[in-house]
Amino acid sequence: MKTIAVIGGGITGVTTAYALARRGFDVTLFEKNRYVAMETSFANGGQLSASNAEVWNHWSTLLKGMKWMLKSDAPLLVNPKPGWHKLSWFVEFISNIAHYERNTIESARLAIAAREHLFAWAQAEGVDFDLKKEGILHIYRDKKGFDHAGEVSKLLARGGLPRSAVTPTEMKAIEPTLAGDYYGGYFTDSDSTGDIHKFTTGMARAAERLGVQCLYGQDVMSLHSDGKTAEVTVADGGGHVTHHFDGLVVCAGVESRGFAAQLGDRVNIYPVKGYSITVNLPDAQSQAAAPMVSLLDDETKLVTSRLGVDRFRVAGTAEFNGYNKDIRADRIRPLIAWVNQCFPGINTRQVVPWAGLRPMMPNMMPRVGRGKKANVFYNTGHGHLGWTLSAVTADMVAQVIAVNRLTWTSAEPSAAHDRNHEFGSAEGRFGA
Repeated sequence: MKTIAVIGGGITGVTTAYALARRGFDVTLFEKNRYVAMETSFANGGQLSASNAEVWNHWSTLLKGMKWMLKSDAPLLVNPKPGWHKLSWFVEFISNIAHYERNTIESARLAIAAREHLFAWAQAEGVDFDLKKEGILHIYRDKKGFDHAGEVSKLLARGGLPRSAVTPTEMKAIEPTLAGDYYGGYFTDSDSTGDIHKFTTGMARAAERLGVQCLYGQDVMSLHSDGKTAEVTVADGGGHVTHHFDGLVVCAGVESRGFAAQLGDRVNIYPVKGYSITVNLPDAQSQAAAPMVSLLDDETKLVTSRLGVDRFRVAGTAEFNGYNKDIRADRIRPLIAWVNQCFPGINTRQVVPWAGLRPMMPNMMPRVGRGKKANVFYNTGHGHLGWTLSAVTADMVAQVIAVNRLTWTSAEPSAAHDRNHEFGSAEGRFGA
């Protein structure tokens, strides 16, 4: 049995630990917080959305970003303060515009594959996470947005995902509580929603039942590998303690970039802040006025999820502002205003704001696979699709590790093949 360290207790770390334990590995998970799912996996939009697989590497994204540069409540906000990390990320982002179609198709394929794993795991382990299989409705206020969505639908179809154009009348039938005037929409009946925090917590318990040792409150100071053994050094009071393993997997969200550098790899993740509000629905009127079908508003870049009877989640926006996790009032107000506008019957007196940092690669594809050292692996950089993609990437990286469990020699032909499945690499892509 090989010993494996998993760094990070968010959705990708927990599912990776679980997938490895199912394959017979001796797994130790390191998490800096007191509990799992306390960072970006705490209060995201809740969508398991293959229909949102379109990558952002498109000229229209850049044009919108420049237009919104000085508007504090814009859906996309970029701090103009220069910095090498941000600059290098955007240069790579622009260079990947050429791969927009390919990566969108691959993201859709991944998302579809992830569903099977996630639903099967939840059922097998008895994890209740407020799952709703009601589909996701994308709404458009003008012809331009609707027409672009039609082109995106063609790419999603090539990835195996059908979705249907719907009229404003059909939109009203799908979700009667939605107020306002719209040009049209697209409906994906195979998409679903759920509570990522509940799911991750439940899967952590399942992983522990399989023998995973979950170590919380662990401030990982450094990682090291010589290709055959791996070291994880954590703070211990005034000193430190080093744990030894056969291999390790970095699933550390926005901190993955720094850990990768320690291991001799370049993983150019940038922290993209997103916001959410959880609207408590304390009365029958609010509960009746809140949608059951999940929505994505293309103009405002907001998504919604109904979490049980008495909670409604609205999330979105993108803020390029370094590692800042402050909750800004000027970024929260548009979310509340949107609820008041689109669902006027909801009482918004009880609103809980939240902000988290999405770990985004410049090509909008996760980094999944081996590093330069033969016993170092990555499952990180999922951006805004961590919840949607995590189950399949966890299974994939666990399979790569299982194939190479007898040796960590990177010179093997299989090892070279595995590296072609690293979505964050310039040469690799899913299905290569």
